[in-house]
Amino acid sequence: MPRLDGFVDFDPEKEVPSLDGKVLFITGGTAGLGRESVVLLAQHDPSHIYFTGRDVKAAESLIAEVKEKKPAVGLTFVALDMTSLASVKAAVAAGFSHDRLDLLMCNAGVMALPAGLSKDGFEIQFAINHLAHAMMIQQLLPVLDRTAEQPDSDVRVVCLTSTGWRGHPRQGIEFDKVRTTQEGLAGSWVRYGQSKLANVIYASELARRHPRILSVSLHPGVIKTGLVSSLPVAKRKFVEWSIKVTGDAFTSPEKGAYNQIWAATYKRSDMSNGSFYMPIGVLSDKMFDKAAKSEELAKKLWEWTDEVLAEY
Repeated sequence: MPRLDGFVDFDPEKEVPSLDGKVLFITGGTAGLGRESVVLLAQHDPSHIYFTGRDVKAAESLIAEVKEKKPAVGLTFVALDMTSLASVKAAVAAGFSHDRLDLLMCNAGVMALPAGLSKDGFEIQFAINHLAHAMMIQQLLPVLDRTAEQPDSDVRVVCLTSTGWRGHPRQGIEFDKVRTTQEGLAGSWVRYGQSKLANVIYASELARRHPRILSVSLHPGVIKTGLVSSLPVAKRKFVEWSIKVTGDAFTSPEKGAYNQIWAATYKRSDMSNGSFYMPIGVLSDKMFDKAAKSEELAKKLWEWTDEVLAEY
């Protein structure tokens, strides 16, 4: 029975079980919530953690920090460019070498970028937040499925999204325009909302197509990371205003990672496959609008994405 209420006093140190023998893969692991997730999960003795990013020095610093406390935990930095699907595909193929994968945490992302295109010609936020992660998911699905077939396995895909998904275009995703900068949309926040809606419904469709894998999406909260601090002043002020209106508050990166740590490790029988969670561990599908609820839209996104990824 899925739990409906949340966990005000969630403490990863005490509540995360042993991860002995497990292999984890975390995107965007060199900074912010991804980095905190690597550090927090490493304390529970997984066999190996893969993490992606672009900053080699930041990766080396993270590995040194983890190894100081947990020398037995294996770590592999997978350098890749999330604006290039060919780069993502090649990096995962070359960088991942285990015969099992217990957790894929799709953490990396961008927010409210100016209008632009990825190296493949897609709207930049949609390319990074959705397509790059979809490429990783599809490349790693065979090993995720094989791991899920093993006795006593608990395989999960955790997709970070945002309550910003509610700012999506009227029809949800403008498939006929995502190969443009989509400057006709009402600014960068709507383009961001489109990409974050894709995270929500892609996770739901993954759960329907691969039910042995627990696949959920979640909102981490409003976190003091570079995602916010790097915004132009006007956009940063908008974020500050919005959290005052909603009654939220800024959270530190360490505590901001708690919702994704919870989703990655909490008792599976008390979770709902394909669902959306607010911090910490609050089942929040009741927030869904027509687009987020639409299995038809999710199916279309999955099939459209497959066609795109096949080009690379």
